[in-house]
Amino acid sequence: MGNSSKDDSASDGDTSSGDTPPSKSSLYSEGEKVLAYHGPRLYEAKVQKAELRKKEWRYFVHYLGWNKNWDEWVGVDRLMKHTEENVLKQQALDKKQGVDKNVKSGRSAQTKPKSSTDAKVEKEDLKNNVSKGKKRKSESGVEKDNVSLEKLVKIQIPSTLRKQLVDDWEFVTQQDKLVKLPRSPTVDDILTKYLEYRAKKDGMMTDSIGEILKGIRCYFDKALPVMLLYKKERKQYHEAVVDNVSPSTVYGAEHLLRLFVKLPELLAFVNIEEETLTRLQQKVLDFLKFLQKNQSTFFLSAYDGSKVSEGKGKGKDD
Repeated sequence: MGNSSKDDSASDGDTSSGDTPPSKSSLYSEGEKVLAYHGPRLYEAKVQKAELRKKEWRYFVHYLGWNKNWDEWVGVDRLMKHTEENVLKQQALDKKQGVDKNVKSGRSAQTKPKSSTDAKVEKEDLKNNVSKGKKRKSESGVEKDNVSLEKLVKIQIPSTLRKQLVDDWEFVTQQDKLVKLPRSPTVDDILTKYLEYRAKKDGMMTDSIGEILKGIRCYFDKALPVMLLYKKERKQYHEAVVDNVSPSTVYGAEHLLRLFVKLPELLAFVNIEEETLTRLQQKVLDFLKFLQKNQSTFFLSAYDGSKVSEGKGKGKDD
């Protein structure tokens, strides 16, 4: 699992000298301001690297105003020159998608998670977000099969877990309490327990389940600091996750459950075949039922109020 547009990221990093290869000239130069497709909308971005790979130009872009976690390698089909004509096209797309006119540069929380990491969620939003399908794009940025895909990306969170999300929201945002870290069991522990549970039930260890759990772990580690924390949890995060430690070895079920509210939004940007997406949805629902079955064991019934004075009002956006 993962954003298919990041497939080349393993070969990026510091391997690039920063010099444009001497081959055929690139359409875009390093440092150039461009418009880049992400989902069905266009965003202002800056080309940070340009590399010729397998006779095709690849560009490492940073979305202006967004957390660097969203930086990615894209092909030429995802980019447009930053011209007046194309900016008008961007505005037209925003209007078509119903973006709030007050949102700067056409950025909308509906298409990309906010870089602020505040992740404010009202009680009703928690219930409504679960059923909201998100539109995917083809490589050219054109919407396709919206209706069927919106249905496919739907994840129904069991009612007792939805109540858990509301309680979680109230503990942190209304009562200024935090989940005491490190948690036990951790996210890693829970995923391992689920793998053992499935192996025992199915009488075998299936590769597909293992891959899905790896994907959930990967999504959790990347999404936690970007979109799963409330503002009041930021200080605690920076204290608890140090020296390249994976959040999945520190946090537990409370924060893992928040991921499934955001998962439809994340999956909307991954190029997955409909059939695969349906199977994935079924596996996710089975995992949520497992969480529900072990709710009293995995989740805290009360949060820690000892850090109220330290954390209150200290949270800040990155």
